[in-house]
Amino acid sequence: MSTSKPAGPNAAAATDKSEKKPHISDTPITWSNWYQHVNWMNVYFIGFLPLAGVVATIWTPLRFYTFCWSIFYYFCTGLGITAGYHRLWAHKSYSASFPLELFLALCGGGAVEGSIRWWSRDHRAHHRYTDTNKDPYSVRKGLLYSHLGWMVMKQNPKRIGRTDITDLNENSIVVWQHRHYVWVALGMGIIFPSVVAGLLWDDWVGGLVYAGICRIFFVQQATFCVNSLAHWLGDQPFDDRNSPRDHVVTALVTLGEGYHNFHHEFPSDYRNAIQWWQYDPTKWFIWTMKQLGLAHNLKQFRSNEIEKGRVQQLQKKLDQTRAKLDWGTPLEQLPVMEWDDYVEQAKAGRALIAVAGVVHDLSGFINDHPGGRALILSGVGKDATGMFNGGVYNHSNAAHNLLSTLRVGVIRGGMEVEIWKRAHSSDGTLKDGTVLKDEMGNRIIRAGNQVTKLPEPVQGAGAA
Repeated sequence: MSTSKPAGPNAAAATDKSEKKPHISDTPITWSNWYQHVNWMNVYFIGFLPLAGVVATIWTPLRFYTFCWSIFYYFCTGLGITAGYHRLWAHKSYSASFPLELFLALCGGGAVEGSIRWWSRDHRAHHRYTDTNKDPYSVRKGLLYSHLGWMVMKQNPKRIGRTDITDLNENSIVVWQHRHYVWVALGMGIIFPSVVAGLLWDDWVGGLVYAGICRIFFVQQATFCVNSLAHWLGDQPFDDRNSPRDHVVTALVTLGEGYHNFHHEFPSDYRNAIQWWQYDPTKWFIWTMKQLGLAHNLKQFRSNEIEKGRVQQLQKKLDQTRAKLDWGTPLEQLPVMEWDDYVEQAKAGRALIAVAGVVHDLSGFINDHPGGRALILSGVGKDATGMFNGGVYNHSNAAHNLLSTLRVGVIRGGMEVEIWKRAHSSDGTLKDGTVLKDEMGNRIIRAGNQVTKLPEPVQGAGAA
């Protein structure tokens, strides 16, 4: 009978050490291990190969037909990414027939950006975990990282957010392209463009260099701009909680993928640009495929939901701007003055006037008053409510706003102020449901709703 010798503590420690060995991306970059952090295969495809193409252009003349073919094939492979990898497979924003799927899978492979399955899986993680550590190309790690760094530096796959790609695993074209991706990329990225140029106008080398290698570089950089530039340049008309932005320059570079703030808010919409004048050739391509019967079920968010998002973001920006403005001391924070005290201080030399029960100190404004000093002095120490609201002159909205910044007190029992206070609840909401505070708790004072403004102007004899 044989007996097994139990493993010693050294063996157990070695096993435990191997199991807990950190991924290279989780270790600091040093002079001795920097090369281990580099994804050399990607460096070859997006660095060395394009560099070789640039060098080859020195002795390879660019013929007119080859130039036209390179541009045309650039758009084909670019659409393979934008209309295929992105909007069809990553977001399922429309459905495509078998011929269209095959065309997009082959053209997308010609862009040499990875298989549909790999690309779409990372992109879904990007949308689910935007700007977090689980985002595979988060712009929070730097503009250069989101553009190229995430490709040339190794990433710990366990740190990338999980996503459901069941639908991709059940798609026969996606599975076929993933299994044979190397051959698809080599054939459609390098061989096919060279063969077309060689057979049709005998420019094998030019087709290889310009329609093959150089085109790959440009279409890759255009796609990478969606990860970087579209999260850095432009406006955020729908939401500013995350980094995606809209900009026409990015749209021009990326075949219409530049309206990225809209896209992140409404990812299953087959459009990136919703206005007819915005540049989105990918949208036009998908729409054309529908007219030809090759695409169907084009998804669009309801315009009502889109406009709600736009209005909410506009309101948020208004609230942020409003919070920076001086709207005067809130009434509830002003000291309460007796009427006799108000009159006494006015007689003592302070240029105080009371409008709608609120006391204002106009000492620093008398000389700047467009109507002259005399009109203001005539209301000092008195109830100037009627005078300010049409008795002498029906003052503008701007005048009421300026007056609010000059508040110094409230008259005890001042009729208009008391009515105004009773009409409002503690949360700043009118009894009729009108919200008078923004999301940051700042009171909203709309034009014509200032406490000093009477609903109807006072009719004064001879008022100018």
